[in-house]
Amino acid sequence: MATDLQRLIQELRNFAAARNWEQFHSPKNLASALSVEAAELLEHFQWLTEAQSRSLSQEKRAEVGAEMADVFLYLLQLADKLGIDLIDAARSKMLVNAQKYPVAPTAAADPPA
Repeated sequence: MATDLQRLIQELRNFAAARNWEQFHSPKNLASALSVEAAELLEHFQWLTEAQSRSLSQEKRAEVGAEMADVFLYLLQLADKLGIDLIDAARSKMLVNAQKYPVAPTAAADPPA
């Protein structure tokens, strides 16, 4: 997956360079664009019930997928500009979360008597 991610990051660099968009891709601008796209993603769920949000039509899933892609692409560009390895950052964050929110012991986990 890392190779696919690296390839995608390079494709994003090439895409922006071909259009002379690097001048607009400051971390601040990318973070702002990411926030806007996240809001556009949320808009698809705004008035749905919990149940409705779990059973989207194929058309709605495609629209949500396109918004998710926008969020993902801006996040990748932001990480690239800041030199942050998202895979490493995600793994580190998962370790922090595991320590912060340990698994509670349950009766099912106890050995039988």
